[in-house]
Amino acid sequence: MKTKFIFTISLFISITLFSQKDEVLLTINKTPIYVSEFKRVYEKNLDQIKEEEKDIDKNLNLFINYKLKLIDAYQLKLDTSKTYKSELNSYKNQLMTPYLHDDEFKQKMVKEAYDRTLEEVRASHILLAYPKNSDKKDSLTLKKKLEEVRTRILNGEAFEKVAKEVSSDPSAKINGGDLGYFSAFRMVYQFEDAAYKTKVGDISKPFGTRFGYHILKVTDKRKSRGEVEAAHILIRNTEAKGKSKIDSIYKQILSGLAFGDAAKEYSEDKGSAVNGGKLPRFGSGRMVLPFENAVMDLQKINDVSKPFKTRFGWHIVKLLKKYPVKTFEEMKEDLQRKIRTSNRGNLSTQRLIKKLKKDYQPQENGTLIHKMSHKEPLTKQDSLTVVYTIKDKKITLNEFLDFSQNKRYITTGELWEKFKDQEILNYYKNNLEHIYPEYKYTLQEYKDGLLLFDLMKMKVWNKSQNDSEELLAFFNKNKKDYKSEDLEKVRGEVINDFQKHLEDQWINDLKSSNKVKINKKVLKRVKKFYNK
Repeated sequence: MKTKFIFTISLFISITLFSQKDEVLLTINKTPIYVSEFKRVYEKNLDQIKEEEKDIDKNLNLFINYKLKLIDAYQLKLDTSKTYKSELNSYKNQLMTPYLHDDEFKQKMVKEAYDRTLEEVRASHILLAYPKNSDKKDSLTLKKKLEEVRTRILNGEAFEKVAKEVSSDPSAKINGGDLGYFSAFRMVYQFEDAAYKTKVGDISKPFGTRFGYHILKVTDKRKSRGEVEAAHILIRNTEAKGKSKIDSIYKQILSGLAFGDAAKEYSEDKGSAVNGGKLPRFGSGRMVLPFENAVMDLQKINDVSKPFKTRFGWHIVKLLKKYPVKTFEEMKEDLQRKIRTSNRGNLSTQRLIKKLKKDYQPQENGTLIHKMSHKEPLTKQDSLTVVYTIKDKKITLNEFLDFSQNKRYITTGELWEKFKDQEILNYYKNNLEHIYPEYKYTLQEYKDGLLLFDLMKMKVWNKSQNDSEELLAFFNKNKKDYKSEDLEKVRGEVINDFQKHLEDQWINDLKSSNKVKINKKVLKRVKKFYNK
C-alpha cells in the first residue's frame, strides 16, 4: 500500500532543483514557490487525466494542500524517525545502483559476453592456490613459482605432466588440468578473459583469481554448439558385465522398447530414472566430455546413441531438444542481468572509480600508511592526521583505522587501496543529487512520499479506523446520506466519508496556521500558457 501511495502522491511533489530565473507563483510563510515547480508537477501526468481534471485552479489548490502537509510533516519531525530513515536509505541504495557503473564499459561487456557465447574454448590449467589464512604477502612468491613452472613447459615438458605434479586443483591428478570446453559465465571472469585472449596452442602468463594464481593452455576453439535437453540410461559397472547389460538394453530399444520405459526399469541414475532418464538442459562444460560429445553428435530430435563409456559407467543417450545460441537482441536482457549479478559488475564499478579518480584528483599522504605497513608505533596525533583528500572532503588516519578493523589476511597496502576506492565511491554517491537531476527528482519524490504516508496514517487513516466513537458520531450526524441506518452495513462507505471529513478539517487548520499568498498576475500567465 505504501509504495502505491508514494507514487500516487508523487504527482504533487516539489522538484525545484536548479537555481534559475523563474517567476514566483506563490509564497507559503514567505517561502517562494516557483512556476517551474508547479509546471513540472502539473505536466507530469497531463496526458493521462481527463479534461475536467486539468483545471489549473483545482490543481493549484491540490498542490498547495500538498505543500502544507509537507510543512506539517517536517514540523512533527517525521523525517527523524528510525523507520523513515531506514526505508529511505534502503530505497536510496536501490535507486543509485544504476549510477554506480561505467555505462560505456558495461555495454562493451554485454557485447563481449555475447561474442563469447558464440565460441567455446577448451583449456587446461595449473593452479597454485593461496595458502590457508594467507595474508596474500606470498602472492609474489606464488606468481614467481608459476613463472618457473611455465618456463618448464615452454622448454618442452608436457603441460599435462606438470599439472599432475604441481597443480593445487585436485582434479588435475585425473585430467591433467583439462577443463573441457566452456564459454561466457562458466568460469570466473579473470579466467574466462585469459582463456579467450590466449591463442590456440599458447600458454598464458600467470594471472590471479580469488583462488590463487593460474596459467592456462588453450587447446581448441570452436563455434558454440548451444544447449540441449537429453535423457540417458546409466549402468554404473564399467567392466564387461556392465557392457553386456547396456548392450542388451540397447537391443531392446532398437526392437521397440520406449526409451523412457527402459530408463525407468534399468537406469542406475535413480534421480533421472523416475523421469524417463530426462536430464536438465545443459551446454558445453556441464558434463564430462565423452557424455557431452555423444549428445551433441546426435543430429535429429529423438535420435538415440550407441552405448558408450565414461568414468561413471556405461550410457545410452537420447536427444530431446536443441537450443541454438539466440540473437544478441534476444539475449541482451539476460546478459545484462548476468553481468549485474556476477563479478563482472564489480569490474564496471572499478572502471567508474578509475574515472572518478581522474576527475577528482585526490591527494594522499602516504607517510603514515608506510609507517603502518612497517608496523611502526602510531601516536594520538598521527590518528588525527589527514591522509586522504577528495576535493573538499578531508579523511583522517582514524577513519582508515576504523575501516581496517576485523579485516584479516590482507596487507596494509591492499587495505589502503580498498579504502581509497570506497571513499571515492562514497563521495560520488553523496554528490549524485548534484550530478543527475533525474536521480534527485525521483529521490525527492520518495522522501516526501514516505513522509506523507506516515502523516496521513497519523492524521486520517488510523483515526478513522480506531476512533469508533467519533466514527459513530459522524455516522449519526449524516445518516440521511446512507441507504441503511445500520452502521455495520455501510461501514466502508462511512469510513471513506469520515476520512475525507478529517482531511478537510486538517487542511482548513493548515491554511489557517500558514500564510499562503498567490501571485495572481503570474497565475494568469500560467493559465494563458495552458489554455492557448
